[in-house]
Amino acid sequence: MDSKPYFDEIAGQWDGVRQTFFSDKVREVALARAGVQPGLLAADIGAGTGFLTEALLQRGLRVLAVDQSPAMLEELMRRLGHPDQVECRAGESESLPVADNAVDYVFANMYLHHVESPPSSIREMVRTLKPGGTIVITDADEHTYEFLRTEQHDRWLGFKRDDIRRWFADAGLKGVQVDCVGDNCCPTSRGTGERVAIGIFIAVGRKRDSRRDFPSYRTTISSQKTHAGSPRPGCQAGSGP
Repeated sequence: MDSKPYFDEIAGQWDGVRQTFFSDKVREVALARAGVQPGLLAADIGAGTGFLTEALLQRGLRVLAVDQSPAMLEELMRRLGHPDQVECRAGESESLPVADNAVDYVFANMYLHHVESPPSSIREMVRTLKPGGTIVITDADEHTYEFLRTEQHDRWLGFKRDDIRRWFADAGLKGVQVDCVGDNCCPTSRGTGERVAIGIFIAVGRKRDSRRDFPSYRTTISSQKTHAGSPRPGCQAGSGP
């Protein structure tokens, strides 16, 4: 199920629609858990009209805003108007238009349930992180509301938190935490008028950095460099094979 035509069509109304789904608390929690620092570079994957990008800019970060819908990105720039601090890039989940080890943070809000392969998409996002960088994903808990497949082109009806933990670990992340945001996603069916409440989780992890994660390795290398050229204990200089 291709959601791109849907998002292209609804781009002009998306910000208003989004406000009926969930509150600003989602991004406040996401940025707080990431511990964002001004001057660093963040990727907002599935940026839409700039829900997260806007908050990142307010905190002094630079942003790569990535979305499959050029219409969404056009609306983002129209709303925010920060050409020096934001770069928009159209791209798909399986091949993000971001270089390896390029960004300090990756954020993805309500994005994962639209991709074909969530584990592959997580690995692709981790690829773009610098060593030691942080990824934060906020999305819906597993639910049974089928109207979201047809009306909003969701591929997945949310996720089990244990699956998210496993996918983060499999992607090589450390310090993985998956918790409740403390807010619900509350879409309304256009067909029946039913309004539902779905829990929202936040998943946080850090990309491994050999310089920080394996200090004993650094100590060994440092020791080897310090004693380079010195005879080994019990050996004569120049002797041996």
